[in-house]
Amino acid sequence: MKILPVDKIREADAFTIENEPIDSVNLMERAASKVYEWFVKRCKSKEVSVKIFCGIGNNGGDGLALARMLYATNIIPQVFIVRYSDRMSRDCEMNFERLRDCRDVTPVASEYLVPMYDIFSEDDFPQIFDNDIVIDAIFGSGLNRPIEGFTAELINYLNKTNAIRIAIDVPSGLFVSSGQQTTVNRQQISSQLTAHSSSPILKADYTLSFQFPKLAFMFPEYDPYVGKWEVLDINLHKDFIDNVETLNFYTTEEVVKPILRKRPKFSHKGTYGHALLVAGSSGKTGAALLAAEACMRTGVGLLTAHLPKDALLPMQVYLPEAMTDIDKSDTHCTEIDDILPYTAIGVGPGIGKNEETVTLLKKLLQEATQPLVLDADALNIIAENPTWLSFLPDNTILTPHPKEFDRLFGKTYNSYERLELQRKMSVVHNIIIVQKGAHTAITFPNGTCFFNSTGNPGMATAGSGDVLTGMILSLLAQRYAPAEAALLGVFLHGKAGDVAAENIGMESLIARDIIRNINQLGIRS
Repeated sequence: MKILPVDKIREADAFTIENEPIDSVNLMERAASKVYEWFVKRCKSKEVSVKIFCGIGNNGGDGLALARMLYATNIIPQVFIVRYSDRMSRDCEMNFERLRDCRDVTPVASEYLVPMYDIFSEDDFPQIFDNDIVIDAIFGSGLNRPIEGFTAELINYLNKTNAIRIAIDVPSGLFVSSGQQTTVNRQQISSQLTAHSSSPILKADYTLSFQFPKLAFMFPEYDPYVGKWEVLDINLHKDFIDNVETLNFYTTEEVVKPILRKRPKFSHKGTYGHALLVAGSSGKTGAALLAAEACMRTGVGLLTAHLPKDALLPMQVYLPEAMTDIDKSDTHCTEIDDILPYTAIGVGPGIGKNEETVTLLKKLLQEATQPLVLDADALNIIAENPTWLSFLPDNTILTPHPKEFDRLFGKTYNSYERLELQRKMSVVHNIIIVQKGAHTAITFPNGTCFFNSTGNPGMATAGSGDVLTGMILSLLAQRYAPAEAALLGVFLHGKAGDVAAENIGMESLIARDIIRNINQLGIRS
């Protein structure tokens, strides 16, 4: 699924209007009908108290059209028009007229009028009750300057209530990427994310985004404002969607399912590759065990784990299917005799930063021709030797969490800045960076970024990252291209975590539960 900036979404609207063809106000009608369908599917009572706050632009037009549709099914909302200007957009004004006259065109409950009120100042704010449902249609995605005056106070007022708040398209006050990446737009987003802006943002419980997710939804700083978000398909023209270019994508099952291969009948363990996992040190054997089992469970044909001597017995007991290559050191990894037999190499889980381990990693990076995935202490070692970034093999996969990322590439002040730096580093060093988080961001050497759609807070637990490393290593060893391995590994890791959370709950979830549910995914075509 593509993530488009505002200017491209407007182009999609315009293309649809011209080529479907459809009038803009009827396209607005279609969008509002999707919100209406979402609402009535979840709201079973006709007695619900709905208060719709409408601006005077097209987002307000969506709210006015929604009010008319609710009225037609005997749900009588109250509509509050936020008069921050004296001019309505054309389509907003048309829906205002339709709503005002809806008694004449709606035979159902025709004795009722939809109550409409103007808001010009704080004196006009209505009382909000705990059982109200507040629908935000004030600004949407078209906002290009901070909110001020009574409108800002209105948003602050709505945020203080206990009512359920639903935002149409975008919570009012939230800046989204314009696509033109102007200095002003960058500063607006960055300022909001670092809490340097006094401009308020509506705190939505639900955000209903038209056709595409917004880039802002991927940033943790915006989570308190976006709430649970869903994409409503308003049938914008398929030709435009198929051909429009963007750097940002949302990884769904539809994206990964065609990548995932079927196993041919006449295959053998050599068909699925031989992975080398360099992992473990004194006190960190568990990381090696988790990564190794995840690698095996994701389908690799053969796995050799290079381990310090002290980790041999735990590995043989825990995972007898794995072969071992034992280091001369009892406590840490120091050298590997031969890397040629392996189809992919993973380094990092629990290896520590002993000087001999540092030397091992440097030599491996210089000599390896196989695909690589680097995690944990391998990343921390590189962070302390930043010149090594320049000789990472092309398409090496790095899997940092945010703090590891900052150590590698420099501190940033918010998720937007970190994403832009991540994208830049992937391009400059020709590598794939998997920055772990709620919507794990994967950037590629061509500058594109895929945000993951699977996973849950229960996966914020020790060892989860080691499992991901093992899964990606397994896919690399099975000769998936590095880009495919990164996308698949992250998606399947999150999906397994979702199955685990559903079965045992987020609070009880541990890393081994992710591994145990890799076989429950059921997405292979």
